[in-house]
Amino acid sequence: MKKVSLFLLTLLLISGNLFAQAVDNGVPMADKLREDGKIWVVVAVIAAIFAGIAINMLRIDSKVSKIEKELNIK
Repeated sequence: MKKVSLFLLTLLLISGNLFAQAVDNGVPMADKLREDGKIWVVVAVIAAIFAGIAINMLRIDSKVSKIEKELNIK
């Protein structure tokens, strides 16, 4: 029990140092993209990739459903 308490105390002290560090909220690259208006290009590319993956998943699901019907798998 003593070892567990000592271990937990050590973890608590280590994590205390992490909270004491300064947090820098500004991300220079994102700020620059927002200023130039290019952030919308990034959003559009991510949306296109997501839409492509979703459409591909739906097509695969319909193909698998068709094969299941042919083989009478439930």
